[in-house]
Amino acid sequence: MRTGGQLIVDQLVVHGVDVAFGVPGESYLAVLDALHDAPIRFVSCRHEVGAANMADAYGKLTGRPGVCMVTRGPGATHAAGGIHTAYQDSTPLILLIGQVGREMMEREAFQEIDYRQMFGPMAKWVAQIDSADRVPELLSRAFHVATAGRPGPVVLALPEDMLVDESSAEDAATYSVTRVHPAATDVDAARELLAGAERPLVIVGGAPWGAEANDALTRWCVESTVPVASGWRCQDYVDNTADVYVGHLGLGPDPRLAQRVRAADVLLVIGDRLSEITTSGYTLLEVPIPAQSLIHVSADPNELGRVYAPTLGIVASPDAFSRSLAGTPALESGHREAETLRGRADYLANLVHTPAPGDLDMGEVMATLRKRLPADAILTNGAGNFTVWAHRFFEFRQYRTQLAPTSGAMGYGVPAAVAAKILYPERTVVCMAGDGDFLMTGQELATAVQENAAVVILVVNNGMYGTIRMHQERHYPGRVSGTDLVNPDFAALARAFGAHGALVERTADFAAAFDEALDCGRPALIELRVDREALTPRQSLSEVREAAQARLSPP
Repeated sequence: MRTGGQLIVDQLVVHGVDVAFGVPGESYLAVLDALHDAPIRFVSCRHEVGAANMADAYGKLTGRPGVCMVTRGPGATHAAGGIHTAYQDSTPLILLIGQVGREMMEREAFQEIDYRQMFGPMAKWVAQIDSADRVPELLSRAFHVATAGRPGPVVLALPEDMLVDESSAEDAATYSVTRVHPAATDVDAARELLAGAERPLVIVGGAPWGAEANDALTRWCVESTVPVASGWRCQDYVDNTADVYVGHLGLGPDPRLAQRVRAADVLLVIGDRLSEITTSGYTLLEVPIPAQSLIHVSADPNELGRVYAPTLGIVASPDAFSRSLAGTPALESGHREAETLRGRADYLANLVHTPAPGDLDMGEVMATLRKRLPADAILTNGAGNFTVWAHRFFEFRQYRTQLAPTSGAMGYGVPAAVAAKILYPERTVVCMAGDGDFLMTGQELATAVQENAAVVILVVNNGMYGTIRMHQERHYPGRVSGTDLVNPDFAALARAFGAHGALVERTADFAAAFDEALDCGRPALIELRVDREALTPRQSLSEVREAAQARLSPP
């Protein structure tokens, strides 16, 4: 006989969970008690959204569901940001929420919420385990649902009285991952369309993906001289140093790459949903019938034709399709070679930065990181204009070296970095955060210190919410409202947490400060004070405002 709480933990062990993230709460004390003797490392975080983001990072890095545990009510609502990210990023994740006792439900008891209604639009499955006898069954289903097809989050509510009920239920079998493999005829049809194209382009993204797919697709595209671009924040899906890699379709993409998408005669889109960001606001392809011949591969059949009607729609896991395509003979290069070379030259030119306003140049900072970080280093970020430097000027050489939310969530980078360092203590993990971005989840620096996770956090401080300021200047030039920030001394704040803290205000001082942070043997934070004029790599703040004023001024 085991309690429901013991059964929960035992099923996590059965399904291979080695680390779980959460904030303890009285609504799932029985689970916490069972964790005391379990071979699972429970990382106690300082905020539920930090815990959920750590679980998301775990899911991204391993392909296995990250596990997050939170208490009812406020704990669950705090975690919702991480669940939304996992849904949009197609990350396998299981959120376990302590719930009010069964006899108190439907009375708006203390912190009671109907989680089916709350999480329904942003999870693959939401359920409540009302009987301890069904714990093995429903936990098994949760792992299967989270990893099948297009991966995503699952939410399970755990009534606290169920967790102390006893049951003789037996353990479930370890879950198995279901993958959809393409038909050989579909692979042949896609290859034939590519072979006849003058200006083909491959776009990779989505999930599931893997290192094997990365290597296989890169090799086949090099042998076939077919150019490859990455979708929004999926830059590590293909080796950026490969001769056929032509860039990243994200916010503010290289205009030459955007034009290459428009001019392509065949687009092979593997996994990417062709989201708003990847398509520059649904402008790079015509809706609903693109001018390009579109081969769209997705693990989720509901994505095919959702926005764009494909010439050839293929229901298959992106990684399985890529391996299958790589198993076919390479295309004869010939007529595509010149166009691919031009695309690669454009990408390399885009890596060259022009000097930015102020004493500290983020382009130079990224050049230093590009030179000094090993191929397996993990770079994380949240959201803000500072990310444009990371996405444009860093080169990702291996799969799962980039952790960045396609949901555009601020505060993702710090907890993601902590989780990455816990999983891979031997690898270098660097988080890039803006000043506003860092203070969303900066308290997880305490978790890093507690867990001895020696991350390096670069806080880009320009004293404002830079992205919103950019939009203000474009639409309401000179009318600043709500975007100025009064910040703490970030280096001193880091030291107060027990981490290494340093301040860099000049480009020439960054390399030495970065080396010191890497070598200090504990979590480290470097505050980078940048001029607010350095708003984007392409335009200063004043240039954005002046262009807007000229556009909006009466003739």
